[in-house]
Amino acid sequence: MVSTQYTDGREEKRVENYTKFWQKDLGKEGEVDNQNRVESYTDVVNGYYDGATELYEYGWAQSFHFSRFYKGEAFVASLARHEHYLSAQMGLRPGMRVLDVGCGVGGPAREIARFADVNIVGLNNNDFQIQRARRYTKKAGLENQVSFAKGDFMKLSEQFGENSFDAVYAIEATVHAPTWEGVYGEIMKVLKPGGVFGVYEWCMTDTWDPSIATHKELAHAIEFGNGIPEMRPLRQAREAMVKVGFSIEHEEDLADRPDEVPWYYPLEGDIWKAQTAWDCFTVWRMSWSGKLVSHTAIKFMEILGLLPKGTYDVGESLKVAADALVKGGQTKLFTPMYLAICRKPTLSES
Repeated sequence: MVSTQYTDGREEKRVENYTKFWQKDLGKEGEVDNQNRVESYTDVVNGYYDGATELYEYGWAQSFHFSRFYKGEAFVASLARHEHYLSAQMGLRPGMRVLDVGCGVGGPAREIARFADVNIVGLNNNDFQIQRARRYTKKAGLENQVSFAKGDFMKLSEQFGENSFDAVYAIEATVHAPTWEGVYGEIMKVLKPGGVFGVYEWCMTDTWDPSIATHKELAHAIEFGNGIPEMRPLRQAREAMVKVGFSIEHEEDLADRPDEVPWYYPLEGDIWKAQTAWDCFTVWRMSWSGKLVSHTAIKFMEILGLLPKGTYDVGESLKVAADALVKGGQTKLFTPMYLAICRKPTLSES
């Protein structure tokens, strides 16, 4: 059967095939399943985001990431502060040429460009997201400061050439790579000598033990619900950075801070926990009634041909994701915000 190709870049067949990369019973996942997803990472990630992008924008925002919260802090303010914090930790300065690896629809790129007055190139391998990113950026009047390119983050040096950027960042994106060493190695190549790499990485924490069945099933649920080929422990991210030649100047699991308001609270769907009146609507969308309304609408839109076949199933996987991420946060087995600030050696240090 020929796959329907939408003018906005989405491809129906890969949305429809997304959930087939996992066993229906996640408890029966094996190494063969993991390897298949790793080898097919492009199809896994594109199938997921073709189906999930509009749901992310509806249920979250144009910045597809988590963040820490202060008591009483608005949801969108928290997202922006998380982006500003990364920018500040990296020491971004006006006029720098910066690469955003896995830029989504460009929310963080636009925010960081405004905040630090840098020039950003957003890289994404998903046509649907790139089209939306360009449209939002033009509407924001930032098209001369923020641009977007389609490409594979495992082939950065082929696309941009070595020593091309003053700084590179990735916000909850490189977890989609088949290996951390591969993507970090490519980031190292495109950075200028002395350049900085900042990342918020998704990891299982080092208390996670894959030999414990419930721990392993939790990781598979996070993978399934978020388009991730394979979840890995934090120590492997650190080891990969060092192995490819980075010097780690600062690292911290921000999710391990004793915050009164946990990073995962919007996923719990409890409107009484909303930090502002407007955030009640954001939190409600993750409640049982909010999910019922949105997922019923998705089902009908798919039947009417307004959404690609398989979008409803991807939406159902997001329910699995929400439950797994909350559980991972509560048990401290998962973090979406392992922060690392790394430096490429200067020529004299090489």
